[in-house]
Amino acid sequence: MQEKRVIAVDLGASSGRVMQIGFDGQQLHLVEAHRFPNIPVEAGRTLYWDVLQLWREIRTGVDALASESASVGLDTWGVDFALLDRAGDLLANPVHYRDRRTEGMMEWVFARVPRRTVFERTGIQFMVLNSLYQLASLAKAGSPALEAASTLLLIPDLFHYWLTGEKVCEFTNATTTQCFNPYMRDWDRETMEALGIPARMFLPVTSPGTRIGKYNGLPVILPASHDTGSAIVAVPAQTPNFAYISSGTWSLVGMEVRQAIISDQSYAANVTNEGGYEETYRLLKNVAGLWFVQQSLAVWEAGGQRYSYDDLARAAGAAEPLRSLFDPDDPVFLAPGDIPARIQSYCQRTGQPVPETIGQITRAIYESLALKYRYVLEQLCALVGHDIDRLHIVGGGARNDMLSQMTADATGLEVMAGPTEATALGNGIVQLIALGEIADVAQARTILSGMAEMTRYQPRPSLAWEAAYARFKSLIRKD
Repeated sequence: MQEKRVIAVDLGASSGRVMQIGFDGQQLHLVEAHRFPNIPVEAGRTLYWDVLQLWREIRTGVDALASESASVGLDTWGVDFALLDRAGDLLANPVHYRDRRTEGMMEWVFARVPRRTVFERTGIQFMVLNSLYQLASLAKAGSPALEAASTLLLIPDLFHYWLTGEKVCEFTNATTTQCFNPYMRDWDRETMEALGIPARMFLPVTSPGTRIGKYNGLPVILPASHDTGSAIVAVPAQTPNFAYISSGTWSLVGMEVRQAIISDQSYAANVTNEGGYEETYRLLKNVAGLWFVQQSLAVWEAGGQRYSYDDLARAAGAAEPLRSLFDPDDPVFLAPGDIPARIQSYCQRTGQPVPETIGQITRAIYESLALKYRYVLEQLCALVGHDIDRLHIVGGGARNDMLSQMTADATGLEVMAGPTEATALGNGIVQLIALGEIADVAQARTILSGMAEMTRYQPRPSLAWEAAYARFKSLIRKD
C-alpha cells in the first residue's frame, strides 16, 4: 500500500510545529518539517498572541509539504479567540489567556449568573482564563471591539479561516470556552445575554473530521482542533479503564467518557467536561504543568545561569526528596514572572523548608506535580465509579523520566509514557480516518500501542510518598 500523508499543524503555548503524518497500512510515521517559537508580545498593559507571525510560519511549513500530502488540519490551545468585523477582517490581535484583564471577573460574572448555574449549563472547570471571563471583561468595559465584532473565532478556527476562507467553529475547542452547553450542543446564550456578550458573534458548531475547504488546492480537514482533544486520540490505550495526562505547558489529567458528568460531585471537584472526537467527552482537570520549569529556566537564564532539562534532572536527583511542596494551581502561580521566588515565598508562608538551590526548586516542582496528579485522579475515580488500571502520559512531558517515575510512585499506578508527539499524531489520525485510511480511533490506538517509543514505569511503594501526600492535601487550594 502506498503511504498516505497528511499535514498536522500543532500550535502550543510556547512553540509551533508543522508535521507530516504518514500511514502505510501498518504503521504511522511522523516527520517534523518546520518548528518555530510562539512568543507573546506585550504592548502597553496587554499581553497579545502574535498571530500574524504564527500565520507566516504556518504557511511556510504547509507550503513545503503540500505537493506530497493529501490534506491539512490545525490544532491549538483553547479559550483564546479573535474578533472579526463585518468584512471578515481581524479587529485586533488576540489577547493571551494570562493577561490580567480577567482579574476579578469571576466575581463580576457570578453576581449576574450564579456560579452553580454556570457549571450546570456548561460543565466546565472554573478558571479565570476561560473565554467566558475574557468576554465578560470586554462587556464590562464597554469594549468598542466587542461592539464592532461580527464573528468570534477561536484560535484554530481563525487559522482554518485564513487557510480556506471558511468561518467555522470546531466542537472540541468550542467546549473549552465555558460558553457552550453540552446538553443542548449549542452556545449558552442565556448566560451571554445576562452578561451583555453578543450571541450574534457565535457560529454553529462543526464536528471534527469535517472537510471545510481547500488551501491552494489542498483539502483542509478539521481535526480535534483543541490540542488536548487531538492528544487524547493518540493515547495508545489497550485497557478499558485508563486515565491520561497530556503533559506539556499544562498537564491535562483526565479520563475519556461517553457523556458529560455534571453533578453535585463534579461541581464540588471543579472538573471540566470538554468535547472529544467520536462524540466523547474529556472528563479532566487542568493542572499547571511544565510551565513552572519553562518560567524558571527563563528567570535563571536572565540571571546569567543557563541550564538544560538534563542539568535540572541531575540537580533534582541530588536534592533531598519530598522536602518542600506546593499546590501548582494556587492563583499566585498563574501570571508569568519569577516562579522560583514565588515557590520560595509559598513554602515560607506555609511553614516549610524554603528551597534555595536549582535542584531543590526543580524537585519541589516535579514532586508537587506528581502529588497533584494523584489528587485529581482520586477525584475522577470517585466521579466515574471505578479505579484506573493504567495511566498514560503523552506529549512532550513524556520525555521527562524523573517526573514520569515520580508520577508512578505518587499514584501507585503503572505509567506508560509516549508518544511525545501525541497531539500531532492525533491531529493526523482524525484526517486519516476522514480520508478512509484508518477505520476509527480504536484501530489507531492499536497501531500506536506497538510503537517502540513507549516507556513503562512501575510504582515503587513508599511510606515517604504516603506521608508527603497527607502533607500535600493540607496545602491544596479549595476551588
